[in-house]
Amino acid sequence: QVQLVESGGGLVQPGGSLRLSCVSSGIIFSAYAMGWYRQTPGKQRELVAQILSNGNTKTADSVKGRFAISREHAKNSVYLQMNSLTPEDTAVYYCNAVWLGREYWGQGTQVTVSS
Repeated sequence: QVQLVESGGGLVQPGGSLRLSCVSSGIIFSAYAMGWYRQTPGKQRELVAQILSNGNTKTADSVKGRFAISREHAKNSVYLQMNSLTPEDTAVYYCNAVWLGREYWGQGTQVTVSS
């Protein structure tokens, strides 16, 4: 059974930082491209950042220079370091794993940026 479990969301003031974590089980973690997506009510889910099995990354223009994705193979985990947060970053953040047509999602973690 595949599981992606996110943690680290919460309420933070503008300008603050959060680090999201996603622990995976039931997949060959090293093979999968891992990503973070986010979604707000009434909008489509959008890619925030993705990291391939070889460590190459891509990051959405809206978060470039503020967010960084990383992965730790020994812990089957992927992380999203979020700095200089703004209210526009408020969303539910989802962990994603994809490889050869197989795709899995976590349950999501809420990030709220507000004073």
